[in-house]
Amino acid sequence: MKKFFSVRCILTYLLVLSAVYAAYAAYYKIEYWGFNFAPKQNTNIWTIEAHVSFMPNGEPIKVSLARPTASNEFKILEEDVVANGFKVGKINKNTPRIIATAKPKDGGEQNLYYRVLLFDNVDGKGRIKATPPKKPDMPVMDDQVREVAKELLKLAKTQYPDDEWPARIIKLLNQTPPEPTVVAFLPMKKSQKDMAQAVKTLLATEGVPSRIARGIKLVENKKSTSADLMIEAYVNGKWKLFNLKTGEKGLPKNFVIFQRGGDSLLDVEGGEDSVVKFSVLKSITSSFKLAGKRAELADQKVRFDYSIYNLPLAEQNTLKWLSIFPLAILVVVVMRNVVGIQTMGTFTPMLLAMALTKTGFAAGLIAFGVIIALGLFIRFWLSKLNLLLVPRISAVVIFVILIMQILTIVGYQFDFKIGLSAVFFPIIIMAWIIERASITWEEDGAMNACREVFYSLIVAIITYFIVSSEYIRHIMFAFDELNLVILFTVMLLGTYTGYRLTELTRFAPLVKDKK
Repeated sequence: MKKFFSVRCILTYLLVLSAVYAAYAAYYKIEYWGFNFAPKQNTNIWTIEAHVSFMPNGEPIKVSLARPTASNEFKILEEDVVANGFKVGKINKNTPRIIATAKPKDGGEQNLYYRVLLFDNVDGKGRIKATPPKKPDMPVMDDQVREVAKELLKLAKTQYPDDEWPARIIKLLNQTPPEPTVVAFLPMKKSQKDMAQAVKTLLATEGVPSRIARGIKLVENKKSTSADLMIEAYVNGKWKLFNLKTGEKGLPKNFVIFQRGGDSLLDVEGGEDSVVKFSVLKSITSSFKLAGKRAELADQKVRFDYSIYNLPLAEQNTLKWLSIFPLAILVVVVMRNVVGIQTMGTFTPMLLAMALTKTGFAAGLIAFGVIIALGLFIRFWLSKLNLLLVPRISAVVIFVILIMQILTIVGYQFDFKIGLSAVFFPIIIMAWIIERASITWEEDGAMNACREVFYSLIVAIITYFIVSSEYIRHIMFAFDELNLVILFTVMLLGTYTGYRLTELTRFAPLVKDKK
């Protein structure tokens, strides 16, 4: 029982729980906030503008335009209406149409503009859950047309037995050359609306509920386009979309449904010659910028507001660097407690690694070597003066500052980036390394002093390659719950009492002697 409640067991349980929590938090952020493991992930923003124009006829004007409503297929970032001289009804997520009214006008062409910004548009595959509709009424047709419709349904079932009813009918009506019964059923110059109406009629004859869906194909910089029609049929308990040209099932890629059901996309009272044209424009923004909007749409706004991702960018950038510190600490702990490398202090390599990310790898190493070499020379000179400890260390700090200033000035004058890098090193840490190295030199010899400096630099380089990775920095910031996993891993390593890796070679001769 005592073993079950030992420190190591408790820390192991906490480590497992923190890993489970971190995995759940990562799923939550990806699912509801749109986070991604890859850095600099962008999201496409599609701007759709509907331009309505018509000529007034002197009667009170009422314009009714269908708009995309809340859907699982895309998210609405913002929308607005520009209609000078019109009163526009309030728009919310439950408003299916935009209503604009005005007094009678005798002027020229009237123009209204509706703009909507969409993102996270996905291929819904036409599987849209909804309340089961009632069975459609039998279409009103004369006897001759009814017989032609029955013949068409029989042909569709015979020629395309493996398809669902809507796909069968659409494929039959689009055959080339067309069947004689198809020619008799459709007009000679058939439009998209004629095709959609014919499919609806045949589906109603078979007892399948259906409706027309109007939408826009999202193509970058596409202008002056009209809405496309699709058929949506209730098949096997779900509404499914079908392409009127191919019979293919599912929502096409980058296709936005503006209206489901209803008789028209645009209705204008008090005007004539009404036309609606669409233009599409694509822009790109960072996924992080849309995280708040995604959280709001998923009813998770409060949780997002109290996260670090709602802070101003300046504070976020500061915390982004802080979030990588625990991983750098873990590297140092592993190198010291598991590998067994002796360094100048516990976290000196971590701070040096952070400095290298600012200076650049090669320039930073050269600047570090120059500062340490000059600092050691000055420290040995100071030791001959027999100064007290605090004044001696203070003098070393001042000399380090002077060396950094000189390197920076010379680097600026000769456009020498290595010299300019010196200013990014932590002054106190550099002075402490010089003091510690000089003491080790005096007490244990030059070899041990150089070994500690060298091992500190090796650990700093390993840490640098980890923390300088943009992918790792992004993951540690976006999924900061991983710091809990690192915390309990560090604490668990604190209970490790086995051999270090370097000790295996140290005690190898004893094992050979025993054998």
